[in-house]
Amino acid sequence: MNNYQNPFGFKGNNYGNQSPPSPFDGIKRFFGSKTILSRLIIINVAVFIVIGLIRLTLKLFLISPATGIDNITFFTYWLGVHSNTVFLLMPWTILTYMFLHENLWHIFFNMLMLYFGGIIFTEYLSGKKLLLTYLLGGLTGAVFYIVSYNIFPVFAEYKANSVALGASASVMAIIIAIATYIPNYTVRLFFTIRIKFKWVAIIFVILDLLSIEQGNPGGHIAHLGGAFFGFVYIFSLKKGLIARKLFNPIRKLFSRKPKTKTSFTNKPKTDDQYRYERKVHEQRIDAILDKIKQSGYESLSKEDKEYLFKASKNK
Repeated sequence: MNNYQNPFGFKGNNYGNQSPPSPFDGIKRFFGSKTILSRLIIINVAVFIVIGLIRLTLKLFLISPATGIDNITFFTYWLGVHSNTVFLLMPWTILTYMFLHENLWHIFFNMLMLYFGGIIFTEYLSGKKLLLTYLLGGLTGAVFYIVSYNIFPVFAEYKANSVALGASASVMAIIIAIATYIPNYTVRLFFTIRIKFKWVAIIFVILDLLSIEQGNPGGHIAHLGGAFFGFVYIFSLKKGLIARKLFNPIRKLFSRKPKTKTSFTNKPKTDDQYRYERKVHEQRIDAILDKIKQSGYESLSKEDKEYLFKASKNK
């Protein structure tokens, strides 16, 4: 699915006597861009390759590290997140599991979705927010998985041997987040069908809900956890809940009329002057807070940050 017409940044088709750039040039440019998105994909692929090479080496030398659990490999056991009390002994797995993949198809599909979802995400939001969504979305997915397997009786017999792995929950968080932020963004499915991104997100959620009883229930529950975080995070961002919580005390501060100060060197301000300056001051503060609401604190200019800081000091 994609309506990103030229994902590798090539423009036009008039190359004169030169050959048109190949897709490999675009790939090199993307991974050399040092963006958060390219780094996330590189880390996932690097982990997959390193673990694959180690597994191959162990197999060639007929070494088979035991885990004590049937059908669970050594790396899955130590890097995947467990649904039982084993997790308490290996808390790092709540992070490492979202960079661990079982096979080539598993990582290919996840990285493909991460690429296209991440491209759209970073077109409207920052790379820092992408990283935050990836990590906290994966974390929320793991929490959903662990809690569900310890609450619902249907999972009792599977809990002892259940381990979750993969970036799917993190990717789902990114997909749902950007669908929440720009629900009417149009994408193409199979290069022909045009559909709004919000419907793609809804379809994904419904498929995960219906697939819980079909197989891999832990994975689908983790996906829903990632989707939950993506929606709540962007909903809060759009509604300004985060900005209001942090900066409402400052806004209230500016609504107070300062104490009158007597000066023998400067002419006292008239009521009209005071009201005008107060109005201009409050309008600038409102504009700064609105910018934080829309794009986050990091979007402020240096002057805006200094103005906000000085204003907070003038009680």
